[in-house]
Amino acid sequence: MSFELLFTDRADSDLKKLESNKSLKKRLNAVRKTLGYPEVNPRHQSLNTHEFTSLTKAYGFKIYEAYAENNTPAAYRIFWYYGPDKRQITIIAITPHP
Repeated sequence: MSFELLFTDRADSDLKKLESNKSLKKRLNAVRKTLGYPEVNPRHQSLNTHEFTSLTKAYGFKIYEAYAENNTPAAYRIFWYYGPDKRQITIIAITPHP
């Protein structure tokens, strides 16, 4: 089962900022690799996908967090939800973990 990825303006901006910063090339590659997994399997083991409850409460529907990097200072995370239609995933943000 494959999914179409959609990007909010925020997520699109986050990705463009990452792409424009040459010193973050390794992180960009990790984010791009990670974005490939949800298209095929949003629950892929390497994503460590889990519900992000504080955003779920704020949005009123389930928001998930996936790891683009792990065990790295300021590791990047991708926040997303299913929809708006079947077989679609909307990426809402791509951010470094504080």
